[in-house]
Amino acid sequence: MGASLRALRALVLLAGFYLLSVVLLALLGLIDWAAFTWLHGATAGKLVIGTVVLAVPIIRGMFMLRTPKPDPMPGVRVTEAQEPALWQAVREIADQVGTRAPDEILLIDEVNAAVSEDSRLLGLLPGTRRLYLGLPLMTGLDEMQLRSVLAHEMGHYANLDTRLTPLIARGRAQIVRTINHFHDRADNTEAKERAKQEKRAEKRIAKGKKAKEIDTDGAGFSYRAMAKVYTGYAHFYMRATLSSSRRQELAADLASVRIAGRDSAASALRQLNALDSAHGFYMSSYATLGVGAGLLPRPGQVFGGLRQLLDARPGELEKLRHELSTEPASPYDSHPALAERVARIEALPDDGRAGQTARPALELLASPQEALAALEQVVLTPEALALTRVDWDELVHRSMTTYVGRGAEEVREALTAEGAGPGLAELLDAVDADPAVRWRIADRFPKSEEAQAATGRTAREFARPVVRRALGQLVTVELLARGAARWELSWSDSATLSYPVPGFEDELGPALDAAVADLPDTELLRKLVLAP
Repeated sequence: MGASLRALRALVLLAGFYLLSVVLLALLGLIDWAAFTWLHGATAGKLVIGTVVLAVPIIRGMFMLRTPKPDPMPGVRVTEAQEPALWQAVREIADQVGTRAPDEILLIDEVNAAVSEDSRLLGLLPGTRRLYLGLPLMTGLDEMQLRSVLAHEMGHYANLDTRLTPLIARGRAQIVRTINHFHDRADNTEAKERAKQEKRAEKRIAKGKKAKEIDTDGAGFSYRAMAKVYTGYAHFYMRATLSSSRRQELAADLASVRIAGRDSAASALRQLNALDSAHGFYMSSYATLGVGAGLLPRPGQVFGGLRQLLDARPGELEKLRHELSTEPASPYDSHPALAERVARIEALPDDGRAGQTARPALELLASPQEALAALEQVVLTPEALALTRVDWDELVHRSMTTYVGRGAEEVREALTAEGAGPGLAELLDAVDADPAVRWRIADRFPKSEEAQAATGRTAREFARPVVRRALGQLVTVELLARGAARWELSWSDSATLSYPVPGFEDELGPALDAAVADLPDTELLRKLVLAP
């Protein structure tokens, strides 16, 4: 479907909203005419008032002249003087696609690239074009893959997809606003009815009578009925406009193939799938690991550390590249399923551009480290920027030490409640003085129903692993406090605890077992952990 036909379709869909509103207003007017013709007095007056009240949200929705603008995406605006290589690549691709290049480039913190255009007169006149380019995206792509992504975005400009966005957005906004008007009025009506019934109930109770049950099911019914009418059109509108969006994505994919080649276009989409998962995992497990301990990585590493994770986990990434979702697209999805897009591209004839060597995409930037650091200043909150910045090794050790210490608080509280003292040495002294203190301490932790019902030796068997786990936590806290153990960073796996000497873990297990045996022996644990 050409741009002219898509524009006409968008106008027709928007006109459909106005037509629906006019028809509903006409029906309300017909009800008023019937009321004056067939009814008399208060009944006609009440009916007319009701139709007028219903007409207000319709009229307000019809005459919403300004479409609310979305919040701007936070990012670092880079000029051609600051990033000449990036701007040159973008301009070259725009020329190859046959469209006007963006007026602004903003670097953002997402695994994504997007374009927008501040067009005017419902898309009839062009406006400022912006390209949003994610630094995490660039971190995981090579230059040819990035060119494929940029060609896809320039394809949206060439197909006038961004010019039609305001027109489509206006229709969505007006429908949603009208629906919200009706729901707000329904909620207000229901609230007033509830308050009225509750007041009546209070009066009846004050008189010693039984209060009637509060029932507001019918309140706001007419408003909700009108909302359902518009909701039905909203579903139709969304399905129609989003089906166009999916076709636009497929058309833009062809531009990426034409500019960067079939294999680069397909590999870029596969890499996007892997990067999306990897970035989410990285942000939660690495970049923000130290936030709870008041720490962040060094400037530039909040987003820049992603590269180290990608380098350390090639096998996992390769698996993600081939695990594309095959779930069919919903009528309300803006993009076709990724597997469908890749399959369409890979089914195209070989264009002889396989195996193109390319440098990492970040090398298009004059200083990737400075760009990553600048992005942090824009997207992180003031509270996050105020956190202490440390190297990765120190961040992992200090963060994990803090969290282990907090995790042991419950153990310390249980020990203190039993008079055993808060530390490992105090607990071992208490066990030597009274071995039964171990089971009383275990009783202070949550139990399963089976453990609660157990008695005698069976109860001790349930309690034993609880005490052993508590001892293990205290051992870790003690070693960390003495500087005898350290948390080690691993980009390929979880952080690991490095113990004082080789084979320490092999000795720790038997020592813990001896301390929780029926006849406890704490000497092994004392020598292993507490000895100077």
